[in-house]
Amino acid sequence: MIGEWIQDLESLEAISQDKEARQIFSRMAALSQQGRLGSFLLELADTTDLDELTKGTLTEIARDEAFLLVVDDYLHRTHVMH
Repeated sequence: MIGEWIQDLESLEAISQDKEARQIFSRMAALSQQGRLGSFLLELADTTDLDELTKGTLTEIARDEAFLLVVDDYLHRTHVMH
């Protein structure tokens, strides 16, 4: 159990350290909270800037509302530290 928690914390910290990742996850979290994630997923599916693996990964993450809430909370709580 502790190993999973540490891995999750490391993932959250990696997201918070990467400017582009922070922006993407913040956008997905905001859209999820507004109930507008469907438009993001449609835009994601149509983009040619990303490979299919990345699109699939982002789609999977975008559908995990609980994870997006945790990421959003972590980014807000650690914003001052970074």
